[in-house]
Amino acid sequence: MIRLTRRASAVLAAAALVAAGSVLVAGCSTGADRTGGTSDAEQATGLRTGAASSSAPTGAPTPVRGTGTLGTGFVDPSEPPAPEATVSPAPGSWEDVAPPSGYRVVLLSPGEPNAQTETLVDAVDTWAEAEDVTVVPVVADTADDRLPSVAAAIGKRADLVISVGDAMVDPIAAVSPSALHQQFLVLGAEIAEPTSNVTAADWTGAGFRGEGLGASSHHDPSTFTDERAGRALRAGLAALLNGYNGIVVWVA
Repeated sequence: MIRLTRRASAVLAAAALVAAGSVLVAGCSTGADRTGGTSDAEQATGLRTGAASSSAPTGAPTPVRGTGTLGTGFVDPSEPPAPEATVSPAPGSWEDVAPPSGYRVVLLSPGEPNAQTETLVDAVDTWAEAEDVTVVPVVADTADDRLPSVAAAIGKRADLVISVGDAMVDPIAAVSPSALHQQFLVLGAEIAEPTSNVTAADWTGAGFRGEGLGASSHHDPSTFTDERAGRALRAGLAALLNGYNGIVVWVA
């Protein structure tokens, strides 16, 4: 128990330091940094419409609306999912959704990834190439680098930070509440109590939720296939690009 308490204290202390850096990043710009006005649609939905910036934006990242529309069975528009809810979209209901031109992603991963994490990285790379998306890698080489790597990812001011690998779940959980301006997508795992800026995409056989917490399903490495990881990624992105964030997207 004493060891657990000390570990928790260390994580909290490190998270506080990282969060302080995140706040500074978020506060570096003002509305004057953005060009143009805000449309009625943007004010109503909180989503930025049109193309994403082709370079690192100067202001704090905001949710971006994708192109295309969600198909029948993704969610019920009349009853949007509640925060932290799990949705199981109909197969293929996300296929028409794509990121806007200039969409920028940071791919956050641990050093020395296992085979499952490498599959997730490959899925992101394949999707990015197909959609002409810029991906900036941030790798946490050691356990001590994990919390600072989350701050580094936030500092890139990308439209989205995609996290892969179970080792990054606890650092995301620690830092994300203090960086609500940044959208995260956790692929192949999930956060136990996500804030509105953390969305997860996983499946039966994945579902790691953090050290010491029960997984949402049994862990089965054989389920981490290229095809399944690709489907989960696109489904999770479709949710985010339509304003459904802070939820778990569970693919069959």
